[in-house]
Amino acid sequence: MKKKKKNLTSILDLTVSEINQIFSLTRKMKSKKSFTTALKGKILGLVFQKPSLRTRISFEAGMYQLGGRVVYLGPGDAGLDKREPVEDIARILSGYLDGIVARTFSQQTVDNLAEFSTIPVINGLSNLLHPCQVLSDIYTIKEKKKTLKGLKVAFIGDGNNVCRSLIYAAAKLGINLTIVVPKGYEPGRDVVKKADSELMKSGSKITVTNNPFRAINNADIIYTDVWVSMGDENSRAQRLKDFKPYQLNSVLFKKAKPDCLVMHCLPAHRGEEITAEIIDGPNSIVFDQAENKLHVQKAILLMLLN
Repeated sequence: MKKKKKNLTSILDLTVSEINQIFSLTRKMKSKKSFTTALKGKILGLVFQKPSLRTRISFEAGMYQLGGRVVYLGPGDAGLDKREPVEDIARILSGYLDGIVARTFSQQTVDNLAEFSTIPVINGLSNLLHPCQVLSDIYTIKEKKKTLKGLKVAFIGDGNNVCRSLIYAAAKLGINLTIVVPKGYEPGRDVVKKADSELMKSGSKITVTNNPFRAINNADIIYTDVWVSMGDENSRAQRLKDFKPYQLNSVLFKKAKPDCLVMHCLPAHRGEEITAEIIDGPNSIVFDQAENKLHVQKAILLMLLN
């Protein structure tokens, strides 16, 4: 069996130094320096319980560009905790593969894969967290703003997996994050509490509010996401009603600074959480953000698998 390596199930798994290492590798890859054989002979398994466009394609393309190969296991292939216990699957895949990207419903499934495998496990999304997405987002912010320390980011929408991972990244990297949500959709005090020690070290502030106009007044970045995530479809009608005042539109955006940038992790529903004029406007960096998933995830693969 292979020696157990580092996992990425949450941004809290990484030190600030390791995050900076990922960003440094990303810059080198984007500058077209050759890494085409860096993971030659390595095989990455994608174990997905949920459908995916960007996460699957970016990991597959990234692995191929680094010289490795990919095996995709969709919802009906692995049967996590249905056909076989996660613990057994983790041990089996450890004998076949060099790394696993898991896209699951439960964070516990990702954690169990990480605990019982002897190869690196990367969280490609769970209902609780989305660390690779947010590392790509933070890299994009740094690329555009040149610095992270002291930046003001406003996240408007649901206190979902992206929001929770943003909390952990902001706490580690000195970003001041304001979370703007309707009452009842907050990310949870336990999530913020887990970031307390990082907040003390970095000096950043996490604020939760229900007032979108006040929150974006001095923001450097405004980030939004879908109001109805996978698994929330049964509450769609209620969510659309509750989130309507939180739409990122021209009226709200007029309160922002002229150089404020707009982010969205996609897929976007124009006319719901964001209007077309904002997401397709001059302040939007949404598609730079999407492209950077490829580059940042290549850096993650290189760091964990090599």
